[in-house]
Amino acid sequence: MNAQASSPIISIAGVWKFFGSLTALRDINLDIQQGERVVIIGPSGSGKSTMLRSINSLETIDRGRIVVDGKDLHDPANNINVIRQELGMVFQSFNLFPHKTVLENLTLAPIKLRGLSKAEAEDRARGLLAKVGLSSKTGAYPAMLSGGQQQRVAIARALAMQPKIMLFDEPTSALDPEMIGEVLDVMVTLAKEGMTMVVVTHEMSFAREVSDRVVFMDHGEILEVAPPETLFSTAKHPRLQQFLKQIL
Repeated sequence: MNAQASSPIISIAGVWKFFGSLTALRDINLDIQQGERVVIIGPSGSGKSTMLRSINSLETIDRGRIVVDGKDLHDPANNINVIRQELGMVFQSFNLFPHKTVLENLTLAPIKLRGLSKAEAEDRARGLLAKVGLSSKTGAYPAMLSGGQQQRVAIARALAMQPKIMLFDEPTSALDPEMIGEVLDVMVTLAKEGMTMVVVTHEMSFAREVSDRVVFMDHGEILEVAPPETLFSTAKHPRLQQFLKQIL
């Protein structure tokens, strides 16, 4: 575990979210420290992605408070678009611009939002593409890439903004099994470099290897939070015991 900062980089306090009569999030409380890797697991429909998306206001909450890097997301004095620049987000679907090359996908936001020159942005992009093993693909369009390659480009694109936090929403769930490893390898490298990461995933081996803490959710609630060696070997909550029995 990294040395913990004095105040969390993400603080979620008393958060509720409703979709009509459905309670999607039920009194969620979770603090995440800078440099910490937190993996969120649970059955489909448990609220994992809703919680993750609420951290950058892709989902608005109905009650409670979320503070990111000292800024309350719901304080009208704070510009959510500025806060989002510190939050890299990687989705299930790759969300690349199909009409732009890989290099253009990586340079667009740093030029427009960070004020980089084209040369600076391209230099940064080439470095990140080397990091994810795709140096030869700068001129390719997304349709020319495999799913695993597209997801690695999506990770590099998020990193091009030099965010303080990376959010991953089931980044391997849309991939063929043989492509999952290449994306997880990039994420493991990021974790080893000390990036603050919040990851929703079904990849339990990744959770075991990389996370500082694992959060188990069901029916919109956090039922258990523990380091992976504790959570996977001595699960306390009966629902978590049942879940692990089914998937391990």
